[in-house]
Amino acid sequence: MGVQEFTSEVNSPFVNSVYEKVVQVVTNTYRFTLLDLVGADKMTEELKSEKYLDSKNEQKNIDLLTMRYMIIGHLTKMNIYTMKNPDGSVNGYKASAAFTLKVNDIGTGKTTEVAHFQTEESPLALSKEQAVNQALLSAETALNKYFSKTFPLTTSIVKVFDTKKVLIAGGKDFGFKEGDKLIVERIEMLNGKPYPTEIGELKVTKLAGDFSECSISKGGKAIFAAFSATEKLNCKLFVK
Repeated sequence: MGVQEFTSEVNSPFVNSVYEKVVQVVTNTYRFTLLDLVGADKMTEELKSEKYLDSKNEQKNIDLLTMRYMIIGHLTKMNIYTMKNPDGSVNGYKASAAFTLKVNDIGTGKTTEVAHFQTEESPLALSKEQAVNQALLSAETALNKYFSKTFPLTTSIVKVFDTKKVLIAGGKDFGFKEGDKLIVERIEMLNGKPYPTEIGELKVTKLAGDFSECSISKGGKAIFAAFSATEKLNCKLFVK
């Protein structure tokens, strides 16, 4: 996934702060290899240029060519308030911001609906930069929810103990935590395209290194039968 340089309706020196916050949140979702791009135009220029064929840029070239999604952000508001003491001296700063995000699927050309984000007003800060960063902290929960819903964390079942317990790929470093719930889908290929059918539910009970133990809360017999028949199963993290 790449993150395009944010555009802005306002002339603010803190556009990059919003960009960096989004990059941070996406990185912490554990869902992508993130390409921190300056912009789509630069990427296109590199794809067409002679230096793109240079072996020194081989890995970068591969990354650009295999990139599937592009995040496009736009800053719509950046308010910074100077707070003063009764004598007129500066006491500190507060800030708030608003921005929009959309995600382009480079392969299909489809774009998600525009999502709007509004920060809370920051607490009093010693500098404008600090006020902006504190304001952006208040948008982290909404950003995490947006990316979790737009790109559900998925994995596979690697072992079935019985109709009540399974082992899935991915542990703490993958983004799982105890108590997480997952939907189990059987994947059929119809006309060359995947067709998912929900057959059960799991709950993470224990993180075990690169794996997670899960209890089967629904569909134990169906999951056991499908796994035994080596059918393709997909486990998708349930996000409210």
